[in-house]
Amino acid sequence: MSNRRKFMGQILGGSATLAVSGLFPASTVLGANERVRVGLIGAGGRGQEILKTAMRCANTEAVAVADVYTRRLEEVKKFAPQIQTYQDFRRLLDDKSIDAVLIATPQHQHALNFVPAIQAGKDVYQEKTMAFNPDHAKRMRRALEGSGRVVQVGVQSLSGPAVGRAREFLTPERIGTITAIHTHHYRNAPYGGWKRPIPADCDPQHVDWKGFQGEAKPHAFEPNRVINWRFYWDYSGGNVFENMVHQVGFWFKVLGLKIPRRVTMSGGNYLSPEMEVPDTMDVSMDQPENLLFTWNSMFGNAHFGEGDDLVLGNKGTILRNEMDQVRYVPEGKEEAREATEAAKPSEKTPDLISSGDTTDTHMQNFLDCVQSRKEPNCPFEIGFRSAIACQMAIASYRQGRTVRWDEKREEIV
Repeated sequence: MSNRRKFMGQILGGSATLAVSGLFPASTVLGANERVRVGLIGAGGRGQEILKTAMRCANTEAVAVADVYTRRLEEVKKFAPQIQTYQDFRRLLDDKSIDAVLIATPQHQHALNFVPAIQAGKDVYQEKTMAFNPDHAKRMRRALEGSGRVVQVGVQSLSGPAVGRAREFLTPERIGTITAIHTHHYRNAPYGGWKRPIPADCDPQHVDWKGFQGEAKPHAFEPNRVINWRFYWDYSGGNVFENMVHQVGFWFKVLGLKIPRRVTMSGGNYLSPEMEVPDTMDVSMDQPENLLFTWNSMFGNAHFGEGDDLVLGNKGTILRNEMDQVRYVPEGKEEAREATEAAKPSEKTPDLISSGDTTDTHMQNFLDCVQSRKEPNCPFEIGFRSAIACQMAIASYRQGRTVRWDEKREEIV
């Protein structure tokens, strides 16, 4: 294990150790019954959802919200009328009473919000995909190292019971040697269901266009880029960054997988002419653990559904579906097991368990860790590895070739 990994494990280990070491002042450790004061950066649909989730959690107070588009601030005011609003997120970070920030901006802005938030002494709930490119990922890591901050990345399934259930089956006796993981995500929805109408007030008077663009290639103001930013390479990794990351992040943690050795992605945009990112794609990741991790997706057919995963070992298969249900099938015995399950629906230890959407438990886990200083369920390292895997897929697609991860230089080549 590298010194950096050892250190990352240590800095989130407990409030007493951190206070003694001086990584952050003891006065910043909250008591078990103290309110966690939170701010939101990025108040679009997902941002408002996770803010409402935080507000439902115990001992939490929503203090401030920041967004480049004033309409979003007004929308938050409707369900949190006392909240302070800012167009410039840096003003939110100036509020020393805020303990933690939730970041749900477009993907190209994540590092631009995360690094100042860590430097301002805030704990961070960071929506996925954690980082837009390797440079952003490394900037975020440099900011975090030695800071003592708690970071939870928004792969919410890692706070559900599917994690423990999958691990029960991951024994040499049950699964054997794993050489393949197959995952997929299918929808039959134009533009993946992402296309939004343009409000009349989406104009330069109500949008901080410079703040929105960040470090992206500059363009003249275009409202569609603000509302439908997922369509554009400047701001988005498409469905790889939206949904593949969830399945990658889950299995990277459960199986302890590293960044892929090589990644190949192919596909195209066949049904979505207004969108730059693909609507049909296939990703193949050659893992250093000597297994092949594949993911494919499309927006023109929903037969296979969203989020199905199969972990394929030579002694059995683990199946996880879009409802986060986990089932185990011994090799060669699928029909018999399904018949047995149908005959015994009240079995006390079924091979099926469901958690549904685990955003509430994931947020509560983050807020609990803000108080306890323990490592959350989806820590920075999982966010880093899963982000690089997704970035490699996009690099392969856009360059039309297989790409590799240079572990020494930490670059996609």
